[in-house]
Amino acid sequence: MRAVEDSNRRMLRARDAMDSRYAEPLDVAALARIAHVSQAHFIRTFRATFGETPHRYLQRRRVERAMFLLRSSDRSVTDICMDVGFSSLGTFSRVFRDVVGEPPSQYRRRGPLPAVPTCFAMAWARPSSFGEAPEG
Repeated sequence: MRAVEDSNRRMLRARDAMDSRYAEPLDVAALARIAHVSQAHFIRTFRATFGETPHRYLQRRRVERAMFLLRSSDRSVTDICMDVGFSSLGTFSRVFRDVVGEPPSQYRRRGPLPAVPTCFAMAWARPSSFGEAPEG
């Protein structure tokens, strides 16, 4: 049981780094170092623990932040793409469409976020999982 708890703590440490440093260039090698495990072990264990690969998790977190910025600012899609950690507008647009179910420009046309606390708006707008379009 102690080994499982230790493994979970290591994976949480890496996931927390992705949550707080999503805009930085984080690769599997850097994340595995944070978790103090090999790269292959990190990918396998992260997926077993959280149900998706580290790469997918990081992309989804970046898209979630972009969703907020698209509807709460007038910054360009390209600027938002770069701000959340993507280096290619094409990749950003493809991943955004995969996660949200529509391209960034179409998502932005929904208008500003409702006047509720940001944490509620972000939780409400968060995609349930990578590759599935939101309901409704």
